[in-house]
Amino acid sequence: MREKLNESKAAQVGLVAVLAVLVAVLFLGKGGGSSSGGEPEVAIEAGETLAVAAPTGMGELPSSVPQTRPLPHRFSAAYDADETVALLVVHDGGIDDKYTKLALKAVAKVEDVTPIIVPSKQISRYASITVGLDVNQLPALIVLRPKSLSHGVPQASVAYGYQTPQSIYQSIVDASYRGPEGGAYHPG
Repeated sequence: MREKLNESKAAQVGLVAVLAVLVAVLFLGKGGGSSSGGEPEVAIEAGETLAVAAPTGMGELPSSVPQTRPLPHRFSAAYDADETVALLVVHDGGIDDKYTKLALKAVAKVEDVTPIIVPSKQISRYASITVGLDVNQLPALIVLRPKSLSHGVPQASVAYGYQTPQSIYQSIVDASYRGPEGGAYHPG
């Protein structure tokens, strides 16, 4: 058989074609493609990676989230005092959690901002905030707009993963912005 393959070009081409079909069936049959007609798994993973690094933007917190107990006093007092609240939920032991915690402490001196660091074990104390924003990764930086700027409807943004002091500061500036909204941008 070996001699026949060595001597015949048609046999060689046929064997290569059979092997190519087998490889294609093995890779596509094990999930390399999508049977539901959606995007391949690689694109989904890339999208998830981007979602981790990108903030989800500003959103209103729903009023229908069941709350078994009131929010902690420090959080409620800061919101009622019309301050921007920077709530950081961390998982102890994570390197990105550690550095984001340090970054928040560096920005903590900003006026009218209350930084609150919450271990993941205590996230249930903030359920009316975290459930409303669908917090699903840690570390999670939640920045709540001051009460006077949200017109009675609490609004917050959430950013996942490592945050620098500059990105935290920008989130705080964005949350406390008091200028016109929705205007057209005209550079220069």
